[in-house]
Amino acid sequence: MTSVGRAAVLSGVLIGAGTGLGFVRDLVMAHLFGASAGTDAFLVAWTIPETVSPLLIEDAMALLMVPVVTQLLARGDGPRPLVATALPRIVLGLSAATLTLVVAAPLVVDVLAPGLTETGPAVQCVRLTAITVVTFGVAGFMSATLRAHHRFGPPAAIYLAYNVGILALIAGFSGAVGITSAAIGVACGSVLMVAVQAPAFLRCLREAPAPRGQDLDLRIGVAAVAPIVVYTVTRQAQVFVERFFGSELAAGSISHLNYAQKVAQVPMVLSLLIVTVTFPRLARASADGDTAQVARRIQQDLAVASAMVLAATAFLVAFAPAVIKVLFEHGEFTEDDTRSTASILRVYALGLWGQSAVGLAARAFFAQKRPTWRPAGVLAVGLAVTAAIGGAFAVSAGTLALAAANATGITLAAVLLLAGLRPGVAPVSLRRIATDVFRLVLAAAGACAAGLVAAAALGAGTPAIVQLAAGGAVTAAAFAVLTVLAGPGPMASWVASWIAVGPLRTLGRRGRTESGEISEPADRTDTPDRTGGTRPGDRAPPGGGDPAGAAGADVPLGRPLP
Repeated sequence: MTSVGRAAVLSGVLIGAGTGLGFVRDLVMAHLFGASAGTDAFLVAWTIPETVSPLLIEDAMALLMVPVVTQLLARGDGPRPLVATALPRIVLGLSAATLTLVVAAPLVVDVLAPGLTETGPAVQCVRLTAITVVTFGVAGFMSATLRAHHRFGPPAAIYLAYNVGILALIAGFSGAVGITSAAIGVACGSVLMVAVQAPAFLRCLREAPAPRGQDLDLRIGVAAVAPIVVYTVTRQAQVFVERFFGSELAAGSISHLNYAQKVAQVPMVLSLLIVTVTFPRLARASADGDTAQVARRIQQDLAVASAMVLAATAFLVAFAPAVIKVLFEHGEFTEDDTRSTASILRVYALGLWGQSAVGLAARAFFAQKRPTWRPAGVLAVGLAVTAAIGGAFAVSAGTLALAAANATGITLAAVLLLAGLRPGVAPVSLRRIATDVFRLVLAAAGACAAGLVAAAALGAGTPAIVQLAAGGAVTAAAFAVLTVLAGPGPMASWVASWIAVGPLRTLGRRGRTESGEISEPADRTDTPDRTGGTRPGDRAPPGGGDPAGAAGADVPLGRPLP
């Protein structure tokens, strides 16, 4: 295996390990604490790192800092001037925000969950997790700087370090302080996110050339990232709505919603991995003004992502009780908790396609040269629908109404975003998209029916793990057969996407950086800028094609579960 292949495997393993350990964290918490007023209190505080993570590590920070550092490197400067001026200001501003959260913790709890019964533990957990505002900001700054240098190993390890810290503190202190140990773990784990990147970050500073005294205008970057910030917060606000109304329900309701959501997120995140891989090509086509290629990329990616999440939806609807039983029904997590969580999971699963389609469509809008507010505006409409349905039916239908509100709001947002692609981004064929998705929905419905029949045939006495193995095989086989019978559209898109991003072609087109990490042609700083101009000393790519602009290459818009 080449050094590029080893670097790719290493980064993939680290990201996968971090995501997997996050899921283990949820299983451990369910085992130790179940679903109770105490776990509800912690999850209110968990809202802080949940919101700060996409803002300061992934979407906003990366979209701002990666292009800026890339520009510095391209003109022969290092990141030291930027670090010397920007990082202290970032730390100072985020420290002020942290102190504000600590002081205003009782008010924060009242706003986020006004009906919460155990406000004392929630306030304590909010004050402990508030430190993530600073530590996530520093970790995000380091991560963006390292990715701009094509060093992806340490940034890929941050969530692994984070979850190691959480699990270690839970193991050490859960017996003494209960659920508060998880909040202490969040604080310590966030510090480890900085520590795991610090050596590589300091090496980048030491190896950087001496600054030439030129100033870098950040105003364009800030203006460009503002729509991303609003979009990210608006999307995260779906969770705010659930916890706001869920706090008025029975104790444990917020926890049931959280456990179901974590399971439902897994296939959605996996479906977006392929979109993350193809994002540099989308950015390249957008930068070159090749709207036809942009349209093809969107249609192919949507068909593949839709197939993945709709197949998962069929399985989760058919086997939700067995899934929750195997994963969570241990220790303090009871049979009643399993029934409640499984019911929520079945409803949540109906919104998986919307979640995936929103992520894909938003990338297409954000790949454009100019910032756009459309994704944020559309998400605001979906959020309003979510809040209206949740507020109207939460009292009568409980957590099922909140899950249905989430699925309805995000699906509406997905449809509106996809409808806006043709006039706003590229000449996509909305009829083809609708036809492909409709065929896949029919295939998923048939596969779900086959799964329900299999579940009934196996009977309640069959061990849950056997139900999952046999039911998964039946559901997957039925979905595959029905997809083929539905017509060539979805299958053709799947094959085209595999050819475009398959491992042989991907490895063949990658280059090697001095650090030995992964480097796509789109990642390199010796490329044309996003306006199509060529900087002095740039190399012309073979064949006359323009590699993707570096500004869009390293942005992890599809994030793993924190």
